[in-house]
Amino acid sequence: MFNDVGPLELVTLVVLAVLVFGPDKLPKVVQDVMRTIRKIREFSESAKQDIRNEMGPEFKDFEFEDLNPKTFLRKQLENEDLGLKEIRNGFDLKKEMAEVTDAVHSRESDSSSGSGASGGRVDMTKKPEESGHDTRPPFDADAT
Repeated sequence: MFNDVGPLELVTLVVLAVLVFGPDKLPKVVQDVMRTIRKIREFSESAKQDIRNEMGPEFKDFEFEDLNPKTFLRKQLENEDLGLKEIRNGFDLKKEMAEVTDAVHSRESDSSSGSGASGGRVDMTKKPEESGHDTRPPFDADAT
């Protein structure tokens, strides 16, 4: 609950509590705060249990923390049934980026032959070869 409160901040809070409530009333205030926190926790646990009972037996494993989008996404990505680990392990980003860079700069990788065809890759820098005739149909102004 207080994971990010350091020792200096804790001492500061104690000193402020003593100054605000006084040393005589401070134990009573701490007891009242603890009792209120305990009642809130009991109320929330009771409400969670009521909701689980109303949802039925198919939701017996339901956790309210799963409603947090980050937790839900983390659990789904860690699920082994989807096969995401095999996809993640089979994908080599450096190799893919090198192939794209070679294609853009019209270089062939070491594994391809020197024949001008780059192993099924498309050379994006070459312009299509000019043919002797125009492949587009003539423009007909009356057709539009």
